[in-house]
Amino acid sequence: MAFFTPQQRQTLLWLGIGLMLFVLLVLLGPILLPFIAGTILAYALNPVVDRLHSIRIKRFRLSRTLATVIVMGVLFAVTLTTGFIVIPLLFAEWPLLYQQIPTIAVKIVEFINPILLELGAEEPLDPTRLRKMITHQILPQGEGLWRHLLATAKFGGTTALTVAWNAILIPVVLFFLLKDWHPFIRRIREFIPRRWVHQVVRFANEVNAMLAQYLRGQLSVMLILAVYYSTALTIAGYNVALPVGIISGMLAFIPYVGITVGLSLAIVATLLQFSGAKAWLILVAIYGFGHTFDVLFMTPTLVGRRIQLHPLLVIFALLAFGQLIGFVGVLIALPSSAILSVAFKHLRRHYFNSSFYRS
Repeated sequence: MAFFTPQQRQTLLWLGIGLMLFVLLVLLGPILLPFIAGTILAYALNPVVDRLHSIRIKRFRLSRTLATVIVMGVLFAVTLTTGFIVIPLLFAEWPLLYQQIPTIAVKIVEFINPILLELGAEEPLDPTRLRKMITHQILPQGEGLWRHLLATAKFGGTTALTVAWNAILIPVVLFFLLKDWHPFIRRIREFIPRRWVHQVVRFANEVNAMLAQYLRGQLSVMLILAVYYSTALTIAGYNVALPVGIISGMLAFIPYVGITVGLSLAIVATLLQFSGAKAWLILVAIYGFGHTFDVLFMTPTLVGRRIQLHPLLVIFALLAFGQLIGFVGVLIALPSSAILSVAFKHLRRHYFNSSFYRS
């Protein structure tokens, strides 16, 4: 006597195969980063490639491959330009920062020693010893710096090799996905059971529209923050206001990373260019207001409103995903919330139409 109908056995079979594939993907997690990153970039850049591919000049039309090469070339140029802004800034500021280490060490000791004495420490910090530790072990100068970097690279050789491999593989994955995006989507659609295909496609279209709104909102936040930080730092008299402001704004799409990197560069610039408590108060005011305005107003309004999420839900999503998954959770909180909101809308409609609700 059969316990399951043929239809149920088929369903269990394919559910089992799907579960096995999911477990395989989990086991292959360490090597999936370039494919995930390439897919995210391809999803974001595909509309641009589509737009270029649709352009006609008389009888000439850009091929999909040429449109992909143009878009990737622009992306590479923007990345390279950003590197040319940041790296020379670091190389120019590094020797000046190194000269300030004795002064910084004295300030650190003057701040920490009273606290240590109150805690009952027998031997307070010595500024000379702290300066030697910084200059010889943590931040060596000249050839010592290169020896330190080489030793670090040797110690983390596998990590360095992985980073280099990902840097090569991500553009390769991105190129093929952009060039063959629509055939890939068609193949995925062919695997959907025919009785579910219309519902799944409708759901995917709603998610796609919402994620497009998310990307536009996030881009608006980045541009506003870049203009704000550049303008505020220029008014405050910073020589490196433009690059630091642009970096602070453009990295805002990664929660906490943009503010951390931008504030770190601004702190270095403050150490080199200013003295006194007034400069530090101005710096705290600039970045404190910018970050607060972003978290409490701009992201909930410009991003949350576009993806039809209440500002309180946006703040909750950032905190909840960060608590559950960590930094990656914070990074994917808003797009994931957009997808979940579409799923909730369908679930809500199904619930209101169910006999459980109506009877």
